[in-house]
Amino acid sequence: MAAKSKSVTRDVVMIGAGPTALSAAIYTTREDIDTVLYEKAVIGGLAATTDQIDNYPGFAEGVPGLELATSLEKQAVRFGAAIEYGEVSAIVNKGDYKEITVDGSPVKARAVLIATGSDYNKLGIPGEEAYYGRGVHYCATCDGAFYRDKRLAVVGGGNSGVQEAIFLTRFASHIDLLVRSSIKASLVLQHELEQYVKAGQITVHLATSPTEILAIDGKVNRVRIETSGKQHDLEVDGVFVFIGLKPNTQFLAGSPIELDEIGLIKTDAKLQTSMHGVYAAGDVRSGATMQIASAVGEGATAALNIREYLDGLKR
Repeated sequence: MAAKSKSVTRDVVMIGAGPTALSAAIYTTREDIDTVLYEKAVIGGLAATTDQIDNYPGFAEGVPGLELATSLEKQAVRFGAAIEYGEVSAIVNKGDYKEITVDGSPVKARAVLIATGSDYNKLGIPGEEAYYGRGVHYCATCDGAFYRDKRLAVVGGGNSGVQEAIFLTRFASHIDLLVRSSIKASLVLQHELEQYVKAGQITVHLATSPTEILAIDGKVNRVRIETSGKQHDLEVDGVFVFIGLKPNTQFLAGSPIELDEIGLIKTDAKLQTSMHGVYAAGDVRSGATMQIASAVGEGATAALNIREYLDGLKR
């Protein structure tokens, strides 16, 4: 849909329409706060593209990601949230209002919530996208329990790769840790990793890169790796990739909104950014736990803080 006329000033514009923004919109719209969400990709975010979510409270048997995202969307719309497709390229502080550029057109808002989330860095190899959620994963706490007594490959030699490999030993019978060059994790983690290597729970493959993820009948059963120019296959039941996050904050390049060293948005205790009246919540926020449950909670918290902010503008 086209952006609203620039003569209209919305109470709050939310950038992104994942679980964080949808939850926030449920709270704002129930209080008659005029709310519009702009989403450039998929309503529901990463949650909507996740095959099965097994750690969201209230669903004893788990819930398909698309089902959860659709329910959140319907609930927000029922209370009056407007959800439109559009890409935001800038936020400018105009004093009494913020000007958000959506698909090249200006939109005015008294407050803004940035909830664009983060995306996992990808390997970019054959099979990775095809088997996402069905043997290829980026979250050990979300999906590790599916692999009890199974063999896994973990890709990554930084802190997150080593931490998650160690965590997955709670479930998997064996972990093959694939490291492109050398282990870059902290010395404390390296010493902890050594204990699992000595116990035979983890095998570390240095100077090794995965080149393809393979499956039989749609079920991942091997990962092809290259070491010293030679390729061979490892038999695995799943592949977990931990090579960093890519925050969806590219549109803030050159903005006064402060980011941390990896591009996540810095906020105060009220989830407000360095631009007055602009808030950030969920996986795009520095310090976020990268879990759907906490993202939903932050959305609610942001909404309540935005209501307080808007009340202050009326005084």
